[in-house]
Amino acid sequence: MKILIDIGHPAHVHFFKNAIRKLRREGNEVLISARSKDVTKSLLDAFNFDYRELSAIGSGWLGPYREFIKREFSLANLIRRFKPDVIAAVGGAFVAPVGRLTGTPTVVFTDTEHVAIDRLLTYPWATRICTPRVFKKELGRVQYRYDGFQELAYLHPRYFHPNPDVLTELGLLPGDRFSVLRFVSWQATHDRGETGLASELKRDAVSRLRRYGPVFVTSEAPLPLELEAYALRIAPHRIHDVLAFAGLYLGEGATMATEAALLGTPSVYVSSLVGTMGNFQELQKEGLIQSFRDGKKALDRSETLLGDQGAKPAWQERSSTLVNRLVDVTEYVCEQVLEVAGAQRPS
Repeated sequence: MKILIDIGHPAHVHFFKNAIRKLRREGNEVLISARSKDVTKSLLDAFNFDYRELSAIGSGWLGPYREFIKREFSLANLIRRFKPDVIAAVGGAFVAPVGRLTGTPTVVFTDTEHVAIDRLLTYPWATRICTPRVFKKELGRVQYRYDGFQELAYLHPRYFHPNPDVLTELGLLPGDRFSVLRFVSWQATHDRGETGLASELKRDAVSRLRRYGPVFVTSEAPLPLELEAYALRIAPHRIHDVLAFAGLYLGEGATMATEAALLGTPSVYVSSLVGTMGNFQELQKEGLIQSFRDGKKALDRSETLLGDQGAKPAWQERSSTLVNRLVDVTEYVCEQVLEVAGAQRPS
């Protein structure tokens, strides 16, 4: 089968990378289209994936609208030339409308209920929408639920084995306790108007958590000068190795909070979006994420967890128990893509 996979965000590279390899091994032709956003192209290059760059993230108030129009035209032209049997994407706002216009089936994977634009551009037009079982919205007959989390497409122990060499790269020894902080820019369409840690709390977080060991900060926006020394300087594709060995994750990034939790790292999420996503309610119920709207409470809890020697082993045990009862998300992705394309899996 001819399969077009559209990548709009760095996390989508991770989500699809194992599925792309599996689909190609089974004899399917897979073409990747990409959007230049953050480290998306660096990740694709790190995994040796060829791709067609269709657009770059728009800047300014009109930037996203200009980019959308340009990307739709570019995607339509690519579809006309490649003639895919199916298009797959995460989110789907770019692919669902053009898929409907060109008569190409689309499979969309999403786990983020609060993305308002999906109500206009994804839900009415996608052929199939695959969501975790705990997704809080009902999307009708096109919705297919599965018992898992999107992050397990790349973090399931069948596919991911943390590389301890990353500790040497960070100047650490095995067993050293360290924390990872994640700040987001709040410029994404679905993040605008939302908040996380205030600027003074970011500085306080570094100051308080460094008492227990090194602190590494990863940020979408430029860091203030006083925090620049704490910036995590590692190849983007190594971030999950870092998270796996960390003693704590504290951040505004929802994806990274989920990744840390599923890797067995104590995870504290702080955002005004708390309560809007079923994934987080499920992981909180499983004892794997602690979510706060109040940044000070999040920092207080983070310091308590980092000072607790038993927190990490407890998280690892709970994570392993949960992951073992969930589906292989990569296998599920391949099944859904090929089913919509009308193919039978090789025996």
